[in-house]
Amino acid sequence: MKRFLRKIGRRLRGVDHWLTGQLSLATLRLLRLLPPDKALDVAERVARKIGPKVSRHRVAIDNLRRAYPEKSPAELEAIASDMWANMARLAVEYVFLDKLFDYDPDAPAPGRVEVSGAELFRRLREEKRPHIFFTAHLGNFEFLPIAAATFGLEVTSLFRPPNNPYIADYIHKTRRSAMGGLLPSRAGAALQLARVLEEGGNIGALVDQKFMGGVRTRFFGRECNTSPLVPKLARHYECDVYPARCVRLPGGRFRLEISERLDLPRDETGAVHVERTAQLLNDVVEAWVREDPGQWMWFHKRWQIR
Repeated sequence: MKRFLRKIGRRLRGVDHWLTGQLSLATLRLLRLLPPDKALDVAERVARKIGPKVSRHRVAIDNLRRAYPEKSPAELEAIASDMWANMARLAVEYVFLDKLFDYDPDAPAPGRVEVSGAELFRRLREEKRPHIFFTAHLGNFEFLPIAAATFGLEVTSLFRPPNNPYIADYIHKTRRSAMGGLLPSRAGAALQLARVLEEGGNIGALVDQKFMGGVRTRFFGRECNTSPLVPKLARHYECDVYPARCVRLPGGRFRLEISERLDLPRDETGAVHVERTAQLLNDVVEAWVREDPGQWMWFHKRWQIR
């Protein structure tokens, strides 16, 4: 009986994924018929109305209240509203990546996308050794590997596909057509990233998600688990680690920022200290989020610890 019920449950989940996926993809296809800015404005208005009504909104408000105890309820709701707008724009921007990313290193003036640290991209391109880049779910973080590829710097990016297989397949195809190598976050991913570094390649990773069984760190003063992957790879391959982020600007514009390498903490043997480096990455991300709190995904259960 239990086996039968599990089988029925899997089938029901499959039907739910199919229905949700088809509805989501149909909506994106309809939005594709509009000019990009119009479609993004529509998505933002809808998200600001619907977001506060979903269950994850309560998670977001609780996280914001703990992160900013000095802010009023109205201020927290305003940040959460900006967050839903950001997430809606990110979803719709997938269908307009080819139209939105207009950065040209040789253009006399910036367009919709500007890059801070272009000279660093050029320098790293000429270095014949591996590098690690890390970022967070801020702005449209998908633009970062596209920007690197614009400078001839190929980056293999680790990403976590959505639980819905139909949406995940769409996103993967869209990403693959616009940026460098993509590696789903699943069993064996660490070995594949290690192979890229061994061959002198570059990798990129998002470091602001919860990681069950990871390194115990703090984020906004609260305990959480953080993936040790980037610190361990940096330790094993002695790779330089570079912060990179995307910031949304007024008028539907973006600024991509890449900063100089981090001075990684070392242990008594001189090797990269995994736990302290994981905390350093959290500290960098927290500083980013504090600058633009409405551009981060507060509904994520970042502090959930088992």
